[in-house]
Amino acid sequence: MTRSSRVPADSAAIQMPMPELVEVEIYRRLAESRALGRKVLDVDAPDAWYLKGGLDAATIKSALLGRCFTGARRIGKLLLLDTPGPTLGLRFGMTGRLVVDGVLGVDALLYSSNADTDAFDRFSITLAPKGRGRLVMRDPRRLGGIELAPDESCLGPDALGLTTATLRHALAGSTAPLKTRLMDQRHVAGVGNLAADEVLWRASLDPVRPAGDLNNDEVRRLADTLRRTLRRMLVRGGSHTGDLMAARALGGQCPLDGTPLVRRQIGGRTTWSCPSHQR
Repeated sequence: MTRSSRVPADSAAIQMPMPELVEVEIYRRLAESRALGRKVLDVDAPDAWYLKGGLDAATIKSALLGRCFTGARRIGKLLLLDTPGPTLGLRFGMTGRLVVDGVLGVDALLYSSNADTDAFDRFSITLAPKGRGRLVMRDPRRLGGIELAPDESCLGPDALGLTTATLRHALAGSTAPLKTRLMDQRHVAGVGNLAADEVLWRASLDPVRPAGDLNNDEVRRLADTLRRTLRRMLVRGGSHTGDLMAARALGGQCPLDGTPLVRRQIGGRTTWSCPSHQR
C-alpha cells in the first residue's frame, strides 16, 4: 500500500463529492504545478478497459515515451495534457482522482473508496528525474478513462468563461428542462449536478422551465450567476461548498427564505430547488 500526501494549504486538498468542473480545475492546477516540463520515462496502462477510443497500452506508451508535458488545459470536466506530439485526455467520471508525486488534488470523493492503494491505479506515468514521482489516475469504480487526442469539438463552451451570448445560443430553441440543458456537455461544458442546483437557486430560476423560454434578462442573470458561482466554489475549494449544499436533504429549507425545498428527478439527477423564489 502506498500513502499519498496532501496538497499544501495554498492549494488545499479537501473532501469533494465527485469531480465536477471545479474539481477538474484543481487537478489541472496540480498537473500544471508539478508535471510540466518533465520527461516521460515510462507509461503503465494495466487496465485495457480504461483506455478509450481504440487505444491500447503499446500505442499510448509509444506516443508519450520521451516526451514532456508542455501545457495543462481543461474544457469542462476534461483534463488535457499537451505534449509536442499528441494530447493526453483524462476523464474522471464519478470516482477518479489525480495524484502527482504522491500529492492528491482531492482527499476524498463520495460514492467511492478513498483508500490510498495502488490497486485502484488505472493508469500512471513515471516522470523524470527517475525515482522522483509519477502522475497517476486513481479510480476505484473505473468510471473515468484515458484518451489520446480526444475530440474537443464535441464539447460546448467552458462554463467558467461562459458569456451571455454563448449561453443564449446554448439555450435557444430548447424545450428540455433548464437544468438538463445546462448539464448537457455538448452545449455547456463542466456543469455538474451540485453546481447546477446552486446556480439555479442563486439565479432564482426553476430547473424544470424549458431552457428556450428564458428572456434576455434571465439569460444574462444566469450567465453572470454561473461564472460567479463557479469562481466562488474554486476559492472555497470545491463543488460541495455552495450555500444550498447543507439544505439538500429531506426536511431542508431554502437558506434564502426558509421555504421547504422540493426534491425532484430532472434528467435522471436528484434536484433540490425552492418553490417560492425559483420561477
